[in-house]
Amino acid sequence: MIKVGLIGAGKMGISHLSILGAHPAVEVVGVVDTSQLINNVLDKYAPFETFSDIDKMLDNKSPDAVFVAVPTKHHANIVEDLLRRGIHVFVEKPFCLNVQQGELLANMAKRYRLINQVGYHNKFIATFNEVKKIISKEYLGKISHFMGEAYGPVITNNKQETWRSKPDEGGGCLMDYASHVIDLLNYLVSPINKVHGTILKTIYSKYVDDAVYSLLETKNNITGVLSVNWSEETYRKMSTTITINGTEGKIIADSTEIKVFFKSTNCPEGYSKGWNVKYITELTPSVDFYLRGEEYTAQVDYFIKSILGEVPNNKNNFESALLTDNVITKIKNNHQNNGKNTIWG
Repeated sequence: MIKVGLIGAGKMGISHLSILGAHPAVEVVGVVDTSQLINNVLDKYAPFETFSDIDKMLDNKSPDAVFVAVPTKHHANIVEDLLRRGIHVFVEKPFCLNVQQGELLANMAKRYRLINQVGYHNKFIATFNEVKKIISKEYLGKISHFMGEAYGPVITNNKQETWRSKPDEGGGCLMDYASHVIDLLNYLVSPINKVHGTILKTIYSKYVDDAVYSLLETKNNITGVLSVNWSEETYRKMSTTITINGTEGKIIADSTEIKVFFKSTNCPEGYSKGWNVKYITELTPSVDFYLRGEEYTAQVDYFIKSILGEVPNNKNNFESALLTDNVITKIKNNHQNNGKNTIWG
């Protein structure tokens, strides 16, 4: 059994805790949160001990691994301390507020040979992994263009006073939601290394962006568009869509289905020339515990299996998350260097 601790029992922390509690190879040994109300409820109903102090939990329970689900501004200090203690780390996204912090942690994890993972769950969604398979085997021919989109009703009024409204805590559409799309594009197409134009736009927020529009280019010279808006009220919830054009076909994929067009009969087994549609229910492997979506259990299970040595630690590790942090920094710098020192209203 792997002894696991949790730091931060908010929305994502509770989700992780539920999945960990049902995992056959995990024993949850302690939870840290600053809310006494949350701790009181967990003390009443859960079999593990709660703490308001991180060091006390680490000293008293000696976990093998820790899940960190706190605002991004706290990631660097907490993760660094965990690594120095020789503890495997799963941390929520985005990885760090700046690239320098991420580089330090990625180097530490590699040097100490500790398992590390960041919570970019899209890489565990079957439709996007099907896209990866098709592209990797070059069934689309030469990729000519991509578009990464995400829209939903996260911020829909002017009275949002949480960490999401504070840039120094990792708030803003770019850090919170566009980071998911950037990470997915890095994975599916190729790492992005150039930003040719950016608009960071406010709709309801005062100090952070509510929408991100950017022209991107990958290291192998494929160009594309990033379009993310978390104040889009025509959507029921946040929805991510990836569109990829190639010389031999086109893919449009989201978390529920994948639509693929092949120009010729040179296509994967189970597909044919012309348009094809496959649904998430056809592609998703079953999981032992379902919560919000199979991908959330799948990412936790992958982390645990990495610790057990059953799978390589090469999916969503600190190094890949650092690539995403780099793109976020380039988008911010491009916005500022074009004379837009403030976010557009």
